Amino acid sequence: MTEYGRGRGSEPWHPEDPLYGDQGWTGHQTQQGQAPYGGDPQQQYPQQQYPQEPQYQEPYPTQPHQPYSQHPQHPQYVEQQHQGYAPHQPVYDSQGWDTGQGQYTGAVQVDPYVAADPYASQPVPVYPGETPDLYGTDDAYPPPRPPGRRHLEPEPVEEADEEESEDSFIAGGGGRGGDDGDEPGGGRRSGRSKGGKPKKRSGMACLIAAVVIIGVVGGGGYYGYSYLKARFGAAEDFAGEGTDEVVDVEIPKGAGLGQMGRILKDAGVVASAQAFVDAAGANPKGKSIQPGVYPMRKKMSAAAAVALMIDPSKLNVITVAEGWRNAKVYEAIDKKLGKPDGTTRDIAQREAKNLGLPAWAGNNPKLMDPLEGFLYPARYDLSKDSTPESLLKQMIKNATDKYAELGIEGKAKELGLENPLQVVTVASLVNAEGKNHEDFRKMSEVVYNRLKKTNDVTNQKLEFDSTYNYIKGKSDINFSIKEARALDHPYNTHFVKGLPPGPIGNPGADALNATLNPDHGGWMFFVSVDGDKTTFTKTYEEHQTLVAEFLERQKQKNGG
Repeated sequence: MTEYGRGRGSEPWHPEDPLYGDQGWTGHQTQQGQAPYGGDPQQQYPQQQYPQEPQYQEPYPTQPHQPYSQHPQHPQYVEQQHQGYAPHQPVYDSQGWDTGQGQYTGAVQVDPYVAADPYASQPVPVYPGETPDLYGTDDAYPPPRPPGRRHLEPEPVEEADEEESEDSFIAGGGGRGGDDGDEPGGGRRSGRSKGGKPKKRSGMACLIAAVVIIGVVGGGGYYGYSYLKARFGAAEDFAGEGTDEVVDVEIPKGAGLGQMGRILKDAGVVASAQAFVDAAGANPKGKSIQPGVYPMRKKMSAAAAVALMIDPSKLNVITVAEGWRNAKVYEAIDKKLGKPDGTTRDIAQREAKNLGLPAWAGNNPKLMDPLEGFLYPARYDLSKDSTPESLLKQMIKNATDKYAELGIEGKAKELGLENPLQVVTVASLVNAEGKNHEDFRKMSEVVYNRLKKTNDVTNQKLEFDSTYNYIKGKSDINFSIKEARALDHPYNTHFVKGLPPGPIGNPGADALNATLNPDHGGWMFFVSVDGDKTTFTKTYEEHQTLVAEFLERQKQKNGG
């Protein structure tokens, strides 16, 4: 006998049963409010002294319980001897069970030690309706069973309808009725339907299962192949120089190679962005691709696309260089836009007042070109919507914004000039005569010193060859000084005093800054003896020495 009279069998009910535990197989004690194994939990029983005996020496007590006589008001449950069961059966009463060797008896049993046993049953008055029967509802757990009968009668098994079993997979039954797994209650399903025949599997269920398996395996294989190809395979690429279809692709400022590749792919130029990135990485100049608009062919190989984009001349742009004259800018616009020669020049002359010139520009009637000096040097991206008018307006706006930024209107008088237009004119002369940016500040000093009324060496004449070349539309250093001095023209500084009526080119930022900040070195003359380096002098004698050297070099160069 185990502790507290518990039998060797497994628990007869689920652990979540509110009456879970060994309360006696009938379970009435707890149901009627009595604490397990005894009476009132507040009641204390004195410790009884008994002779020490070895514990659990005998599997069953040798003395059967005597019939209870102290509590006649309690009905006792008496089990009749079970037919076919072993002769030594425990005797069950309402308070627990005895696993002694005595037979079941039909008389009421009395325990003589009930007063001494703290675990003996205590009388509890029962009032009908006081406590609901927890085993009386349909969804309650089954009442406990005596240990001796727990495994004698197998639980009935509900046989599933054959038709229902066949469709259980599709119906969502989970195969419960057809598998041979153990049931929670200890029963087994045989996997057979009524009549002992094996249950049939639905063909539709097998078909669905096969489709699901194939879909999972096939989908996983496809995505796995795609991942491996994208990760380790060569990037998709076209071959050749592309088709005859040309598209304009604009690369924004700050774009990296990856973004460029995506833009080209979206435009249909390259097959994949990765192919373009790989080709640019393999080209030594691949990282020098500039932002702008590129005329590209569709379906080009990535290498061909990179080769086109690293060539600045392939950009669909117009780049106005520092010092360019307007005549050269007009020609470039006509060429890029596919216009007849002279189209942009005619528009500039006809629409000069409508293109956005500032109020202080274009008022001198002696100006050869009112827009000269206002087509600001920069790169201008072209698109399919570009026109000569739109480009001229953009260039003039850039120049006007730059001049306003530098504040040339307020600084004109500080420099001894009459108006802002003369500031731009000086800057154009500095840009034309200087060989490099290092010359610009000294060159502007020469201009200001020659314009002074105290200049008695050149008599306020600038004598710049660049002005004579502007009139002729040339850039020739080998011309006759005698002819230049004899040419009566407002722009010819060899003939007239002071500045020409307007700029002779479009000065850049460095020439403008040098004009506003001259060197103040007292320079009056300059000459480039070797054609590369400019030498500045303060006196006419030094200048004449250098001029003689220059003429000798030119004579030898021309073979005479």
